[in-house]
Amino acid sequence: MFCQVRSLGLHGVTGYEVRAECDLSNGLPAFDVVGLPDAAVKEARNRVRSAVKNGGFTFPVSRITVNLAPADRRKEGTVYDLPMLVGILAAGGQLPPPEPDAAFVGELSLAGGLRPVRGMLPMALAARRAGITTLYVPADSAAEATLAGGLTVYGVHDLEELAAHLRGEKPLAPATAWTPPEGSMSLPDFADVKGQDQAKRALEIAAAGGHNLAMIGPPGSGKSMLAKRLPSILPALSEREALESTEIHSVMGLTSREHPMVEARPFRAPHHSISSTGLSGGGSPIPKPGEISLAHNGVLFLDELPEFHKDVLESLRQPLEEGKVQIARAAASEEFPARFMLVCAMNPCKCGWYGHPSGRCRCSEGEIKRYLGKLSGPLLDRIDLYVEVPALEFEELARKSAGESSADIRKRVEGARAIQTKRFGPDGPECNAHMGPKELQAYCALDQNCRAVMEGAFQRLGLTARSYDRILRVARTIADLDGAEHIEVPHLAEAIQYRESPYFRR
Repeated sequence: MFCQVRSLGLHGVTGYEVRAECDLSNGLPAFDVVGLPDAAVKEARNRVRSAVKNGGFTFPVSRITVNLAPADRRKEGTVYDLPMLVGILAAGGQLPPPEPDAAFVGELSLAGGLRPVRGMLPMALAARRAGITTLYVPADSAAEATLAGGLTVYGVHDLEELAAHLRGEKPLAPATAWTPPEGSMSLPDFADVKGQDQAKRALEIAAAGGHNLAMIGPPGSGKSMLAKRLPSILPALSEREALESTEIHSVMGLTSREHPMVEARPFRAPHHSISSTGLSGGGSPIPKPGEISLAHNGVLFLDELPEFHKDVLESLRQPLEEGKVQIARAAASEEFPARFMLVCAMNPCKCGWYGHPSGRCRCSEGEIKRYLGKLSGPLLDRIDLYVEVPALEFEELARKSAGESSADIRKRVEGARAIQTKRFGPDGPECNAHMGPKELQAYCALDQNCRAVMEGAFQRLGLTARSYDRILRVARTIADLDGAEHIEVPHLAEAIQYRESPYFRR
């Protein structure tokens, strides 16, 4: 007796079809799972056996072999519990064979209930690509599965409910497509920030053009507070961006029944003790995404930048240039999306008070150089804007009036992004920070006056070719915020100003 059940699996952040081939034959009772299963898949034998008995069925007294095809691809996780169970019961005649365009995904409890699984969205998208039209999933994962569209999704609570549906005794109602709740998500507002007008201006420019930014200042000056409010002025996620981000978060188990979709731009702030694997991704045998991929389409905030390990910081170089991270392992290689805004915060020295009028700093010049020297030139060259965040004066802290709200700043940012979308078209870069050589030549041409300003800055600051291009991109963003068609001297001068940090000149 043989039955084949369609299912789905995960490889990195991509789903693919898996077929559970279940065979019941004569011989001594045994239950074997083949097809490169990992430990969690092998343990499914015990979960399936208990779920069958506690669900009111009879476990076959036969030699049971389950092959998870394709057999040359390693299988991970608990998603194959349900297709194994359905295949065994259908092969034994206790359930009708499933429809050929139906697939099953889910983890079983010993009592026969279904638990949610990770990576439901990428698996649902893979089901749609494979021509599957009906998907049976745990009830808590149904909302996420509906995000793929084009599928009839049934949310199942337990084995008894599934059996009644497959027999036609009590059909289940398909899950309704999930839609975001009304009202925007509450995000920290820039109105809470007192003073720091220059830093706010730099963050506005960074948001308008998708630029990387570094803030330097003493402890308590508001660097982290400013960074956490950056998502509140970024444009809303497009449908494509939301699905891309949700796929990654789903694989890492960061979605839920109540919030199956990433609704706001991600903001990730890993601790400085994180490893390079934790930041970039990795693991064995199949690599998993890291923090930079979880920040895809959003913000990666690195507080206390010099405290991160050198290998961790250097792992940022490729993703910042290419918008993706490549993980190579002996067993498998993966490529994860990593298009994010890098926002850094740091103190000017180890104690944090270098240059403060109070004279509290006790660091020697050598200690300051060693502290700042932890950051390599190639990494610093990939940051577009440097802004100082000084300690606030008493008058600014005591001021009762609120600052400009995020909503007002966001309107200007969205206006600048709209100009960029119209300029580049649907197939071009998403924002100014992603312009390539062709776009730089077409949209960042300098007149004679601007050329003279740039030439002086190039010689004075010792700029590299990369930093030259980044200044042009920032100047183009400033011009877009002003609604100017061409880059003018004030736009270029402001962009150059953000490279003239007394701490870093790259």
